[in-house]
Amino acid sequence: MTPPSPLIDGALRPDLAVISEWIEPHSRILDLGCGDGTLLDHLARTRDVRGYGLEIDPAKLSACVARGVNAIQADVDDGLRDFGTDSFDYVVLTQTLQALARPDLALTEILRVGRKAIVTFPNFGHWRVRLQLMAGRMPLTPSLPDEWYDTPNIHLCTVDDFEALCESRRWTRLRRSLLDSALRQGKRITAWPNLFAEVALYLLED
Repeated sequence: MTPPSPLIDGALRPDLAVISEWIEPHSRILDLGCGDGTLLDHLARTRDVRGYGLEIDPAKLSACVARGVNAIQADVDDGLRDFGTDSFDYVVLTQTLQALARPDLALTEILRVGRKAIVTFPNFGHWRVRLQLMAGRMPLTPSLPDEWYDTPNIHLCTVDDFEALCESRRWTRLRRSLLDSALRQGKRITAWPNLFAEVALYLLED
């Protein structure tokens, strides 16, 4: 999926704002798929964090450099073998999990490299997705805007799928935030998260 713009009307996108609130000041951060460096730049200015970004797109990498963000051109699927255990306080992976070859192995590496992991992904259990699948079509939603033939998503999951993976690997879910298509929280999402959440955010610890 193509991630939405990190800024909305000049303000940090709501899901990134949630992530920012979860991160302690003066932390060491690794942002995987950091885009144009907006989140790292914001965290450096507001939380006094130090860190790096990994980004595969050369244009976005250039944008990071222009912002003064330390970023390296790399593919998350190639692994994090160049980083030692507990090198960072947080490793952040936003809206990229579903595009990885082996999300489970990537999360294992993320939780080796970072003391904590922050992961976000589109919820494939949302009611709009279910409705379109019942109609015999691959879904198109605000969180899944790409046609089946040009989507980068190869391992979509639901909120329940992700939580089952965390339970099976004994990863501790420290915090969770579930948002709608406008990246807002709501009572329906709280009551039926797997049906009404479009975007899921998790703070994990091994």
